[in-house]
Amino acid sequence: MNRRTDRGRFLVMLAGIGIMGGGVALFKLSLMGNDPHSALMIAIGDRLGVDFSVILFWVNCLWFLVERRFGKTLIGIGTFINWFFVGALASLCERAVRSVWSASAILEARMWLMLAGVAVLSLACALYQTADMGVAPYDALSIILSHRSGQSYFRCRMFTDSLCALLAFLMGGLIGPGTLVCAVGLGPFIAFFSAKVARRLIATPGMT
Repeated sequence: MNRRTDRGRFLVMLAGIGIMGGGVALFKLSLMGNDPHSALMIAIGDRLGVDFSVILFWVNCLWFLVERRFGKTLIGIGTFINWFFVGALASLCERAVRSVWSASAILEARMWLMLAGVAVLSLACALYQTADMGVAPYDALSIILSHRSGQSYFRCRMFTDSLCALLAFLMGGLIGPGTLVCAVGLGPFIAFFSAKVARRLIATPGMT
């Protein structure tokens, strides 16, 4: 892989991680449930009275120890940028939106926020994953489990996401339609954005 291509992949990865923070914020504002891992982090943060970004950072430290021990080849610069910045960006985006718009009690408005979150998060995941510059600590867990157990990645991802959703529920966290959509429905959207946006961006002469 030459330097010019690496530059394009790096820029696409940065865009994906930046957009990802906005996607998580939209799900939080919709009050319709976040992705399972974020839902668990929010539940822990609410219990401890600590901001989502702080909890996400420290829990990712634990996940990274597992990734470093069992999946060193998955580690790249994207691992650390995702680890250090997604939580902070999500909290920043949430505060920015709340400063100009109050969360609506109208179900239709909340549904639109959730659907916007699905689109934004799918685009972000497509950009970040297609760039292939390192796997985030939590995302690495299901890949490692798949390699070591011989089970499919889909089953392992369903297991880790379901476990997070269960723990979030037991801790009184918000589990809703958004959580279900993230757990089972993002795949087709990510595939669409990967083919139509991410790969084309990486191949664009101006990006490389």
